[in-house]
Formats: sequence, C-alpha cells, structure tokens
Amino acid sequence: MWKKVFLVFIALFIAAQFIRTPKNEGLPMMGNDLFQLHSAPVAVRSAIQNSCYDCHSNHTRYPWYAEIQPVSWWLGQHVTEGKEHLNFSEFGHLEPRRAARKLEDSIEQIEDDAMPLPSYLWQHRSARLTDDQKKAVNEWLENLELSLRPEGEKAE
Repeated sequence: MWKKVFLVFIALFIAAQFIRTPKNEGLPMMGNDLFQLHSAPVAVRSAIQNSCYDCHSNHTRYPWYAEIQPVSWWLGQHVTEGKEHLNFSEFGHLEPRRAARKLEDSIEQIEDDAMPLPSYLWQHRSARLTDDQKKAVNEWLENLELSLRPEGEKAE
C-alpha cells in the first residue's frame, strides 16, 4: 500500500516538473524605474535593489531551486503579489499622490521589519537590512515621498 502511494507521489512530482510558470526576467532597469527617475546615494540604491527588487521589479534573480516544482510556483506567486503591491520598474507610471502613498507604505514595512519577508531572508541573508541601512533607506524614501506630494498636502 505505502509503496503504491510513494510511487504515485513520485510520478506526480515528476509530472509537475513539466508545468512551468513564466519567469519575471524583464530588463533590470527601464525608463520608468524608480532609480532612472530619482537619484539616490549608491548605498541606498544598492540596499533597495538587493533587498526589494527580486519581488518588486520586472527582473528577478532566481536561485537554483526556482527550477523545482512546486517551489517555482510558490516563488512566482510571491513575485506576482509583490509587483501588485509595488513595482519599482513601473514607478514612473504612478500618479505622484499614489507614488507618495506607496513610498509611505514602504517606509512602514521597513520600520516594522515586515519587508523583506522573513521567508525571503531565509535564503537571501544578504538582503537583510542593517539598522543603518534601514535608517538611510527610510530617510531617502521620506524625502522622495515629501517631494511627490502635492504642495500643502500632509502625509496621512
């Protein structure tokens, strides 16, 4: 009995390897990318790209295990959801008020240690932001957010 269950499981696992999800492998930075539109200190830019861009841009650096199903499906869902919330590659398409709100949300996520996701940090330890990096990134994001808000409008 257990032998049959095991063989069915193996057969399903092998069959799943042929069901591929599309990869998020667009060009790393195009004209509407956050850093094409807004200059940032090298350390801030590097921290954001290293810690955020895999899930929040049009270009993901995939680890070797992204070729194995069902891991690939799980990663694909993370990237899709991340881009739905904020896509730095498409930042220039946002209205200034909406862009400011997205930046405000990002600041809160970083302050609350909600981003990068703990599940992402398990395999990407270099994506963990130090306290100094968090401070520098959030200061830059706050300044950018203020510059995008219509004159006289305050943050919520």
